[in-house]
Amino acid sequence: MSAPVLTSVAWPYANGPRHIGHVSGFGVPSDVFSRYMRMSGHKVLMVSGTDEHGTPIQVQADQEGLTARQLVDKYNRVIVEDLHGLGLSYDLFTRTTTGNHYQVVQELFLALHRNGYVQSKTQMGAISPSTGRTLPDRYIEGTCPICGYDGARGDQCDNCGNQLDPIDLKNPRSRINGETPKFVETEHLFLDLPAVSESLGSWLSTRTEWRPNVLKFATNLVSDLRPRAITRDLEWGVPVPLDGWRDLPMKRFYVWFDAVVGYLSASVEWARRTGDKDAWKEFWTDPAQGYYFMGKDNIVFHSLIWPAMLLGQNGRGDKGGTTGSLGDLALPTEIVSSEFLTMSGSKFSTSRGTVIYVRDFLKQFGPDPLRYFISIAGPENQDTDFTWDEFVRRTNFELANEWGNLVNRSISMAHKNVGAVPRPTAPTAADEQLKAQSRAAFDTIGANLRRSRFKAAASEAMRLVGAANKYLSDEEPWKRKDDPERRDTILHTALQVVSDANTLLTPFLPHSAQKVHELLGGKGVWAAQPELKEVDDLDHPEISYPILTGDYAGEAARWESTEIEVGRPLDKPEPLFAKLDPELGETGPEWAPITK
Repeated sequence: MSAPVLTSVAWPYANGPRHIGHVSGFGVPSDVFSRYMRMSGHKVLMVSGTDEHGTPIQVQADQEGLTARQLVDKYNRVIVEDLHGLGLSYDLFTRTTTGNHYQVVQELFLALHRNGYVQSKTQMGAISPSTGRTLPDRYIEGTCPICGYDGARGDQCDNCGNQLDPIDLKNPRSRINGETPKFVETEHLFLDLPAVSESLGSWLSTRTEWRPNVLKFATNLVSDLRPRAITRDLEWGVPVPLDGWRDLPMKRFYVWFDAVVGYLSASVEWARRTGDKDAWKEFWTDPAQGYYFMGKDNIVFHSLIWPAMLLGQNGRGDKGGTTGSLGDLALPTEIVSSEFLTMSGSKFSTSRGTVIYVRDFLKQFGPDPLRYFISIAGPENQDTDFTWDEFVRRTNFELANEWGNLVNRSISMAHKNVGAVPRPTAPTAADEQLKAQSRAAFDTIGANLRRSRFKAAASEAMRLVGAANKYLSDEEPWKRKDDPERRDTILHTALQVVSDANTLLTPFLPHSAQKVHELLGGKGVWAAQPELKEVDDLDHPEISYPILTGDYAGEAARWESTEIEVGRPLDKPEPLFAKLDPELGETGPEWAPITK
């Protein structure tokens, strides 16, 4: 039996709609991986939700004239609808403002506290002089005191990777209004990271198969960890379940602390909704494998801080301790971090106007062209610049001309000449060679997908498509009117490879894969899609919200070559992908024009 797989997907922040830069990091890669793992026979639990706490939510709410709750309700729904449109196959996409999430965060915190991995101390906190409101660390920028980088944040420097405190910055300034923050003394709870550094370092030494950039980043920092604040002076967040803290209106868990616990709380919520409240444990204990998907700006939280929290609650930090009430929880198997998708060399940024929203993109182009572009040309290993010219080229020449054309002409010729899948006779060496290449691709592409090497996997699938197109051009079945047996053998070979290639492309192109399945005469659900449902909060039934979930076990797609059924009726196909006007590559669409 294959080991269960937990796919933990970074939580999009609910202060606005998501752009394609966001989903290139956390969304599409995690779904391609999860779909492949399900097709390969693994039980998969893919979880995430909207991250809804913290001062940035309050700041955005003020700007829009809403309460914090109204703001997160608004954008939670927008984000859920966008991810549904992309076909991201979550078992549960939820949110961090549920009663269930609050309980799990507090349980994990209490285990850390009992084991001695939480300490209380005073520090200098940043306050906005104009509003009196606490400024979160990430809303303060300045010059890094270590490397001199001018865009360092108050919690860490993205240039050198070192952990910082806002007061450490030279020339600190508020990202909200540019004012110089005022620093006042305040008491907070801290995660004692130095008390897990030895055990964390030992664990990291076993992570030999991680992506080199992630492993190098984490190992460089583990020896210099400092206690990190897990509470903040704000009113919007999860309360601290300790005497002397729980009733303080302006003491809440820092948003980063509760957000990383979300993978666990979402798993627990999923189990509760299935009717088996302990079902989540199968995905959090050996031999389960846990894969975490995010952009590179989240590496430190997932490679160091979240594992440190798990070690502490398990009682396996340097101080030891007892296992918390949630049980002995598995640490990440792999951190799958993507680089940034940029636009004209700049990181996608709503505030700077360099943004292409997912919703606008889906409305005009549909989900699969975007999924394909991110998979084959996205920021897997290095920052990648999105251009409309490259998107048009990939869509027209690879999806439409190569894959769409192979599907269309293979099925069209079989429909016209036979009306069904033809019967092969006397296959030649060319036929057998192509079919062998097609069968071998399952191992090659599967190995790449298991390692989250999406570019290599998608490229190999398209290499097979190219070989099949060349085969048809070389064999010329349209010229075989006087030799119907040879014609039918060629068409049968082509349709077999179309069927195989469709399976290989299913994780990348699930919507069009369903269409190809039907064009080949298949019935039922080939690639299951997520369902958007309105549900009540499990602990506060007066509150409802949308979730993504789905029944993926019943889909027909399996990661194997399946022999096509001779005699299965075939209809005349419709084009699989519409070609885009080449001018789009020069101008961009009206809603995201190219500025020169």
